[in-house]
Amino acid sequence: MSLKNSFTLMAQYNQWMNESVYSAASQLSPAALDEDVGAFFGSILGTLNHILVADIIWLQRFAKHPDKFSELDIVMAMSLPKKLDETLFEDIGLLREQRVKVDEAILAFANALSSEVLTTDLSFLDTAGVPHTKNFGQLILHLFNHQTHHRGQITTLLSQRGLDVGATDLLELIPAL
Repeated sequence: MSLKNSFTLMAQYNQWMNESVYSAASQLSPAALDEDVGAFFGSILGTLNHILVADIIWLQRFAKHPDKFSELDIVMAMSLPKKLDETLFEDIGLLREQRVKVDEAILAFANALSSEVLTTDLSFLDTAGVPHTKNFGQLILHLFNHQTHHRGQITTLLSQRGLDVGATDLLELIPAL
């Protein structure tokens, strides 16, 4: 499987897992979602917001790649978060609507990637304004790894509240040969 195909698989996994996580999280009261439980971003809602914040930041950087990915235009139209712990939405329903749009853009972006573009570099400024130049393919890998890391925290927090998000393994989406 090529790296490009692996990114398409990861985009599908991201979309599938986000739907599972949001379905489970939506069963909680607003107070339970916003309760500070000592997670990196305080609460379940804080962590869900953080994942979306980071995705918007990274996708806006990716959209500035010299190859120009029109699949990310919808994300470019979104306000750029100013900090990693920014609360984009306090309402889980509104957050979920935005999540769905971003996940669709991620999947379209992954499908538009070429093997050649994954070997190029991307120059960007981090949230502190420090310039970086790194391999584009590895930055995309970071996007997916970051999502998985924080979704793992959320699935634990949901499980502690008696909610089951179902299967979480990437293996569930890997096609049989």
